[in-house]
Amino acid sequence: MTQTDAEGLEKVREKKRPLARGVKPASLFSSTEVSGRRKLAQAVVFNLLRMAAVINAAALVVVVGYVVYRGYSAISWSFLTMAPENMMTEGGIWPCIVGTVGLSLGAMLFAFPVGVASGIYLSEYAKPGKTLRLVRIGINNLAGVPSVVFGLFGLAFFVIYLKIGVSLLAGALTLGVLTLPVVISATEEALRAVPDTYREASFGLGGTKWQTTYRVVLPAALPGILTGGILGLSRAAGETAPIMFTAAVFFTPHIPKSVFDQVMALPYHIYVLATAGTNIDKTQPLQFGTALVLIALVLGMNLMAIVYRSYLRKKR
Repeated sequence: MTQTDAEGLEKVREKKRPLARGVKPASLFSSTEVSGRRKLAQAVVFNLLRMAAVINAAALVVVVGYVVYRGYSAISWSFLTMAPENMMTEGGIWPCIVGTVGLSLGAMLFAFPVGVASGIYLSEYAKPGKTLRLVRIGINNLAGVPSVVFGLFGLAFFVIYLKIGVSLLAGALTLGVLTLPVVISATEEALRAVPDTYREASFGLGGTKWQTTYRVVLPAALPGILTGGILGLSRAAGETAPIMFTAAVFFTPHIPKSVFDQVMALPYHIYVLATAGTNIDKTQPLQFGTALVLIALVLGMNLMAIVYRSYLRKKR
């Protein structure tokens, strides 16, 4: 008998040997034999997650539906194209729309390049260590600071110290500082999600660190970075406290002609109509109409950014 025949005979004998009592081969185990307790725990957790998602969706539908129900009667062409009149109890919100768009875009013009550059440095160039951990902790803490604190900072630094004054520029810079932590964190996460094989391939072809980051890593991470930009834009458009101290005024019938002019803004206008305006009860349709326009404006700006992000993903 050859060695090959002996090995084959031994394998046949092993297959015929009885298994130890109570022991099953791995192939006989299936999902149907999973513990009932585990199944129950899994079902409970999944149902809780579904319930949380349903509650969030229902809350969104209720809030938006209520605003639409109370505010749709105020929407008209004149409401969207005219300035407030008669102590803001009549007229439209055109200066508020222009001011909100200017503040939001100005904030992103400052926050997006600075935030992306900071995220690239922290993710690709900074040396790991205690200092880097402290910087990241500081960024995360800044993301949770109340917006009124940023408003006071903008008043003290941009308006008074730099002598910019209460203006569109001061408000945009303050909102830019407010949204910086969001953009930086999103940039870091997007860069970390890029596989290291991209970097290794670029280095293998002779690319420098900057060439690899600029031509390989950054384009791959750009859709994720834009997500942070969208979140920052949404927050900037809806903030009231920061612009209350730095940019917004109670009333002005004119749109800003330069970045040093004061502006009206939709969030602050809603606050004024609901708390400090004349005939508050009479202006309730205007309050809800302004809120509806603000929701639509934020949704429109976000939609444009989302469409561009989808285009970049398909292009990859």
